[in-house]
Amino acid sequence: MFVVDNQRPWARRPWARRRLARLIHTALAAAAGLALVPSGAPLRAQPAPGGARVLTLDEALVLARQNNPAFQNARNARRTAAAAVRSATGAFIPSLSTGFGGGYREGRQTFFQGQGFGSTNDQLSTDVNAQASLQLSMATLNDRRAAVASREATEADITVAEQTLRANVTTQYLAALQAAARAALQDTLLATTAAQLQLARARLQVGSASQLDVQRAEVADGQQQVAAINQRNQAAIELVRLFQQVGVPPIDGVRLDPTLPDAPALELPALLDRAAQGNPQLAAFRAREESARRQQASARAGYFPTLSLSAGVSAFTNRFTSTSALLDQNRATLASQRASCIRSEEVRSAVGLSNNLAACSGLTFTPSMEAAVVAQQGKYPFDFTRNPYSINASLSLPLFNGFRREQQVEQAEVQRRNAENDVRAQALRVTADVTAAHLSLATARQTVGLQEQNVRTARTALALAQERYRVGAISLVELLQARGDYERAETDRISAVFDVQRAFAALENAVGRPLR
Repeated sequence: MFVVDNQRPWARRPWARRRLARLIHTALAAAAGLALVPSGAPLRAQPAPGGARVLTLDEALVLARQNNPAFQNARNARRTAAAAVRSATGAFIPSLSTGFGGGYREGRQTFFQGQGFGSTNDQLSTDVNAQASLQLSMATLNDRRAAVASREATEADITVAEQTLRANVTTQYLAALQAAARAALQDTLLATTAAQLQLARARLQVGSASQLDVQRAEVADGQQQVAAINQRNQAAIELVRLFQQVGVPPIDGVRLDPTLPDAPALELPALLDRAAQGNPQLAAFRAREESARRQQASARAGYFPTLSLSAGVSAFTNRFTSTSALLDQNRATLASQRASCIRSEEVRSAVGLSNNLAACSGLTFTPSMEAAVVAQQGKYPFDFTRNPYSINASLSLPLFNGFRREQQVEQAEVQRRNAENDVRAQALRVTADVTAAHLSLATARQTVGLQEQNVRTARTALALAQERYRVGAISLVELLQARGDYERAETDRISAVFDVQRAFAALENAVGRPLR
């Protein structure tokens, strides 16, 4: 109920009292939305018209895992790690290689020390070969174990990237919600300053306020308009940043779900145990420590022998480009053999030795021989003649290589010790991060209670200031100061509410696993 001071000259006029009462009622009704905002929850933006789609935090996290480029790059490392394990496993399987080739040789003899060698007929040739080799050592076994440990470290890195993505998206989602809540608060304050400006003008008309009060109210209303515009712009920017974290272009007409689950109360010892057992960063460092141990064992394997096995087989075929020239060559060869035979037998006959001159006449190039030569040319290019195969085995033991083995062993030892130190440092970091996040969460919860109490006090003070300004007990400056106090208190309360969610997200990130 509003009381009009009848002792003031202007208040004794009935029409002035009625007009001022209507204006006061309108102004205070506009401010009632501000005064009745509950202190147990942050201010929230109104739903978008037209049935706009609501993007929940869980949906944003699912979209981020599917679309965030940095997380996709982290997941691609799994393929490289799996390929490294396959390569290390393949060291226990013989390496196989095959070859197929063809060639052409001009029909010209090669001369060496005045003697001619080779055919005078152009020649085509093909050859095929297959080889297998295998090397086994202690280093081969340890290299595979090191590759498996590196793959486990990569899987842990992917989990770290997923947890980091979850923390980043959650933090940005909270930032966008907080910006929207602050924008809603500024819009409410804008309605309040507009009502105060209207009230100041009404009091000026009835003579209870000065022009300076009206100007101050106009300045306050203008400043509030600027603050509301900037906060709405900031809310839009934070929403765009959220879509950037998700990995998709901004979608028009999407609003965020302001309903967030409560952060459960968790005991610090249980959190430390859970972090020690399941923190992915700590698991990655432990896997890399195991990989360093295996690499050190591989370096020491240089003092042990290496077994090498190999086997190979090859085959060939060829043909001459001119069959007639080849036949002439065979005829000439047999004719030369027949003439040589005749001369030899005639000499034996002249000296009275037994001879077989009749047999020399049998050295002639028969049709069957001609058919055999032609058939031999038909084997080209795939009817191969196999060469002898070969199998080799060797056992090698390096005795001295200029202290390079010793250098490799020392380097591997240093890497192993560094990996152990990294594990210990990460364990200390996890303990510190979890403890700090747990303390921050407890502080944030306490801050919410204090800020809610401050908001209730500031709201009561603002309502009292509005009533006193209505009856002319205080100036507009004092009313604006009360409104500013309430704005700061409500803004701090909104920040405190979202700080609890941010602190819980930081605690989840420190533990390395979702805690809800």
